[in-house]
Amino acid sequence: QVQLVESGGGLVQAGGSLRLSCAASGRIFSENTLAWFRQAPGKEREFVANIRWIGGSTYYVDSVKGRFTISRDNAKNTMYLQMNSLKPEDTAVYYCAAGLGLRGVAGREYDYWGQGTQVTVSS
Repeated sequence: QVQLVESGGGLVQAGGSLRLSCAASGRIFSENTLAWFRQAPGKEREFVANIRWIGGSTYYVDSVKGRFTISRDNAKNTMYLQMNSLKPEDTAVYYCAAGLGLRGVAGREYDYWGQGTQVTVSS
């Protein structure tokens, strides 16, 4: 079992920055892939980025490339999403997720989810 808890959301002006954290407890297997998803009001859940727990390889959706950076601290069992140059269209509830093995961009590939943290970007 893996438990995930997000934090760091809030209200920020366009062009600003936020850093989200996802604290993981339980057994974090070295083969895990962790990811960030987001869901805006009235829209479907969207993949944002993922990272392999060991090795640290990353993948981003095109809309956040160059602005967001996903990272992890294995010693702290924590994943991060540094979000810079935020835009109003980044407004959403952001979720972290974990899956065993190599996982992709579909939410159904992930077994564990956090409760979400709200990010609001004002124009």
